[in-house]
Amino acid sequence: MSFHLTPLADPEPGVSSRRLAWLAADEDGVPLGSAFLRLFTREGQEHLAELDLAVHGAERRRGVGTRLLEAAVGAAKAERRRSVIAQAVQGSPADLFLAARGFRQVLALTYARLALADLDHDALDALVRLPHPGYRLTAWEGTVPPELARSFAEARRAMDDMPMEGTDFGTVVWDVDRVVAAAEAVARRGELLHTVAAVDEADGRVVGFSELVVAGDGSGDGQHYGTAVLPEHRGRGLARWMKAAAIRHARARHPRLAGLCTDTAQSNAPMLAVNDALGYVPTHRALEYQLDL
Repeated sequence: MSFHLTPLADPEPGVSSRRLAWLAADEDGVPLGSAFLRLFTREGQEHLAELDLAVHGAERRRGVGTRLLEAAVGAAKAERRRSVIAQAVQGSPADLFLAARGFRQVLALTYARLALADLDHDALDALVRLPHPGYRLTAWEGTVPPELARSFAEARRAMDDMPMEGTDFGTVVWDVDRVVAAAEAVARRGELLHTVAAVDEADGRVVGFSELVVAGDGSGDGQHYGTAVLPEHRGRGLARWMKAAAIRHARARHPRLAGLCTDTAQSNAPMLAVNDALGYVPTHRALEYQLDL
């Protein structure tokens, strides 16, 4: 089979990464597959690249995926990257492809969905009303309010010990500028960012957060971006409290919303328990693979 690769470049680099891309096409210009390589550019992750590779089902096992992979890995090496990560649904052709080409499994994820039509509103309201002495909830849409920006950025370190198993993910360094830029990036995509935060009443600082992104028209499924609590404030039920409040807010704010999706490392037993308690139902598992360069 004869085909060629066309290298592409993303004209709009993000605040924390830039992308390279390749399109595989046959002699008539019919697309066969593509590869996108995300190059992380922020401090703490300059060693990392993330691969998203896809080949049309009818064109598999003809060398298209291998050629795309070679191009992406070559570019990662040229960019002095130490690791390339890629994700695949467990048992899928992509799973088998990555495992056969030197990638090693480093993380397993459980994907789950909450169907809002089946929501027990009374039980959810009861969870939100449960007292949590010394803490209060606050919420906002879009960019964090200025008075909370600094402590919210500092609270992002709650994600630093998130179970990543063997993934060479590095450390994401957050500051106020990055928090604002991330919210603005969601808005530019035409999506809505909702955040619920737990605040320590003793000093007014954010100690935990739960983020949710919804399509601009409020339909379809929303996606949880992360729920985390600072280590010194864990064990008080704050994660379940915030996530329950986020669900209630999303349901009231977007009546056309069908469901909420989340993904959690299988080794993250506390968050899996929170999801289970709130009624999330597992849909599938995915595997994170890593190629060491």
